[in-house]
Amino acid sequence: MQLTVGMTYTSTLVVEQKHTAAAVGSGDLEVFATPMMAALMEHAAAAAIRPALPEGKTSVGISLQIAHISATPVGMEVEAVATVTKVEGNRVEFSVTARDQAGEIGSGTHTRVIVDAARFLEKTAAKAAK
Repeated sequence: MQLTVGMTYTSTLVVEQKHTAAAVGSGDLEVFATPMMAALMEHAAAAAIRPALPEGKTSVGISLQIAHISATPVGMEVEAVATVTKVEGNRVEFSVTARDQAGEIGSGTHTRVIVDAARFLEKTAAKAAK
């Protein structure tokens, strides 16, 4: 399989207390947290391209620009959709959207790069050793 524009994936979750702004520290309210929406969008993007990556390769997120425009209560399902919009070398760009059962709750763009997993971890370990 090859990385191509149009690859897509949908990630879903049912909002639980642990996903709220109050629980993750991004606010005081018992509603779906923006950081959790961002994580769900990134999960969808990573999953969209994972089948096309050679063994030993993975993707890491390097940029995420999103707007969270509507609150979602605990108990409601949220889905995030990521679609590849551009592939340039090891860089992959996505359109990301999120919606709950009432409609769109967020959207934006996300960029990931393809890396060698072992080398990436080695460089990270070396950084920790300094």
